[in-house]
Amino acid sequence: MPNETMRPEPFAARLHVIPRTIRPIQAAIVRTFRRYFEQAPGWVLLTTTGRKSGLPREVMLPCERTPELLFILSTYGRRSNWMRNIERQPAMRVTAAGWVIDTTAEIVDDLAAKQALVTAHPFFAPMPFGWLNWLHRTVLRVPMVAFLRWWVRSRPIVVVRPTRAAG
Repeated sequence: MPNETMRPEPFAARLHVIPRTIRPIQAAIVRTFRRYFEQAPGWVLLTTTGRKSGLPREVMLPCERTPELLFILSTYGRRSNWMRNIERQPAMRVTAAGWVIDTTAEIVDDLAAKQALVTAHPFFAPMPFGWLNWLHRTVLRVPMVAFLRWWVRSRPIVVVRPTRAAG
């Protein structure tokens, strides 16, 4: 059985130059709308530890939240700096839904596990109108799940869980 981590990179990984180029614009948007994104459904602010600098690094990403965990699909595979930071140091801080929580990230590469996760909890990027969210989660659910099961074939999923306090 072939190793799931040997899957080819997604095509989008070759386009990773785009977000690197527009990083200043994205940073300005995050600064401007930070309060909104910190509480908006379907968004998470990750604070990772820079793998080279050791300094806190923030990135705003769409996510799917459940009561036990949240997960993030990596469009650019392992080329994203936040993914590389998590590989080096899986402990991070998450700001989501008004909460700031210490968490641990797990990168999932197993295809069956990824497909089971997106089937049980389909990832729908939040839309600006309630009726669009309703449409995605009802009428379009079946084709969206089929698309997600295909989409995650060459992309890792990051599963984030709260760090359990000792004692």
